[in-house]
Amino acid sequence: MFFEHVYERGLAQSSYLVGCQATGSAVVVDPRRDIDVYLQIAEREGLQIEAVTETHIHADYLSGARELAAATGATLYLSDEGGDDWQYGFPHAGLRDGDTISVGNVRLEVLHTPGHTPEHLSFLLYDEPTGPEPRMLFTGDFVFVGDLGRPDLLEMAAGVVGSRETGARQMYSSLRRLRDLPSGVLVWPGHGAGSACGKSLGAVPVTTLGYERATGWAFRVDGEDEFVDQLLDGQPEPPRYFGTMKRLNRSRPETTVRPILPAIPQWSAGEVVRIAGESVDDGDGGAAHSVQVVDTRASEVALARPIPGALSVPVDEGMSTWFGWLLDYDSDIVIVVDPEHREAVQRSLFRIGLDRIIGWADATAVDAAVADGAHGAEIPSVDPGEVERMRTEGATVLDVRGAGEVEEDRIPGSRHIHLGYLADRAAELDGDRPVVVHCQGGYRSVIACSVLRRAGFSSVFNLAGGFDAWKAATARSATGEPSAASFR
Repeated sequence: MFFEHVYERGLAQSSYLVGCQATGSAVVVDPRRDIDVYLQIAEREGLQIEAVTETHIHADYLSGARELAAATGATLYLSDEGGDDWQYGFPHAGLRDGDTISVGNVRLEVLHTPGHTPEHLSFLLYDEPTGPEPRMLFTGDFVFVGDLGRPDLLEMAAGVVGSRETGARQMYSSLRRLRDLPSGVLVWPGHGAGSACGKSLGAVPVTTLGYERATGWAFRVDGEDEFVDQLLDGQPEPPRYFGTMKRLNRSRPETTVRPILPAIPQWSAGEVVRIAGESVDDGDGGAAHSVQVVDTRASEVALARPIPGALSVPVDEGMSTWFGWLLDYDSDIVIVVDPEHREAVQRSLFRIGLDRIIGWADATAVDAAVADGAHGAEIPSVDPGEVERMRTEGATVLDVRGAGEVEEDRIPGSRHIHLGYLADRAAELDGDRPVVVHCQGGYRSVIACSVLRRAGFSSVFNLAGGFDAWKAATARSATGEPSAASFR
């Protein structure tokens, strides 16, 4: 048997290619949309992808199952469980509990494991030449390392009212199906640490049923009601694009085989700055943002020389999530990016279905154009020691972290609006008062500063180093230690 785990760090997403070397056939589980990685593995190993499947209708990325099946001629196997409301809206070979997918000597047995979603499947792998016992379990968003998939997404992100408790109770029943499986079965989940599909996912890529039974909270909780309470408590905010992904993955229009990453034209720096400037709020909430300029320059550059009207999302492994939170799927996109990062940024957009990229511009050229034309005022950074003074003088201290982070600790007197909701809720803030923005370490606050600038806020400040720096400075002050001179 051949096996390869494919991990996409930006979305903490796992997919798997399993092959039978005796017959040269393979199956791919939960493929992402940029399918070239699976084609390259199959070619390298001399395998033909004959089957493509997925565990459920995904919420955090656009599935590549249809593209991969079209590109290889493979059979597309998808769940027919979950009832009429959770059927895929395009042709496929339907799977129900107890069905099998075979590629040579490798067999996947289908387990219907609802909870995260009603149609969710897991796949129990048998490598027939090694004996009758199952060897692996592909759990999708059912069982993670140290945690379970969240059952509240349908209600929180897709608007299915009342589904969160039903999903939690289904999860309890699904978990009981695993009691009699061998402890040595390897559990390969659909996501790792950093995914919004759970609340405390482990960072290691694989676990065993025996290890999870011995250490996982869900296997040791006493009773269904307590299980439901613990599972639903403390789930993070679901990114706003999750509902869009559900809809597209369930019934998007027919796909065609095409280049993985379509070519996009290069724009001049001046044209990008002009277009971005036209999207600046007119003061009455009338800016249409018909073309979205996404600035991926480094944080310090974006703060020192901001592009008026642009959304700043510095290049980072997790940028896909913030693209999904903050960009409009129905508007065109132009990206400002260093040439060496252009493909990574385009892939990050492509993986969540943001396809309306009409151009890109070299970040260095745009940086020079902004500096020469004095288009945008600097977004100043403030030291942690200045925060309390600014607050007492009338500034709003804005915390853009998640609710769980805020519950653990916060700056006294601060206002909390999660970054993902800031564009919609900016009007709740007093535009005549300075706003000091912070997150945990400094990345999200840069994005938030650009969101506020786009909304017409002129007096915006970034707390250098974020809450971590403020906490450290507060601790030093309490012990009489000298504070750092600057965190800029």
